[in-house]
Amino acid sequence: MTETATSEVEWTTTRSGVGDTDFRELMNVFPSGVTVVTTQDPDGTPHGLTCTSMCSVSLRPPILLACLHNHSQTLASVLRQGTFAVNLLHAGGRRAAEVFASAVRDRFAAVHWDRTPRRGLPWLTSDAHAVAECDVVEATVAGDHVVVFGQVDGVLTRPQNPLMYGLRSYAAWTGA
Repeated sequence: MTETATSEVEWTTTRSGVGDTDFRELMNVFPSGVTVVTTQDPDGTPHGLTCTSMCSVSLRPPILLACLHNHSQTLASVLRQGTFAVNLLHAGGRRAAEVFASAVRDRFAAVHWDRTPRRGLPWLTSDAHAVAECDVVEATVAGDHVVVFGQVDGVLTRPQNPLMYGLRSYAAWTGA
C-alpha cells in the first residue's frame, strides 16, 4: 500500500455538516447511467423524468430502486398507478435526457415513444437500449426524494453503449 501526501490533495471540510454545494460536488464526481422513469395516469396520459439515481436491489425477486423528487407529477402518478418503466438511455439519448430533465410541459411530444408490449407503459423507443416494467413494492421518503422500489416483471433490451452523466456532462460508455 502506498501513502499519498495530503498536501497533494485538496480537501473540503465542514464543521456544521455538508451543504448543498459540497454534496452536489461529491455526486458530480460519481458518474452514473442515465434513465428516464415513465408512467401514465389512468386516462393514459404519460409522465416521465430523467433519473440518475437508479440501481439494482435484489436478484430474487428482481427489484430495482429509483429516487424521484417528492414534488414531481411523475412520482404522484407512479404511486397512484403502482407501476412504472425505467428506460435506460443509450449513448444517442442525450436529447431525451435533457428534455425529461427540463420544465418542458409536454415532454413526450419531443421524443419518439410507444407503449411497452406487456404493460402499455411509456417506452422511449428511439432513445432507450433497455426498458424494465415494474410494480411498486415499496416507497420510502428520504429527504426531498422518495425511494421507489419496483419489482421488475418485464424487460426489453438491445445491445448499445449506455449514456453516462458525470462531471456536469454526458458521455458514452464505450467499454474497455
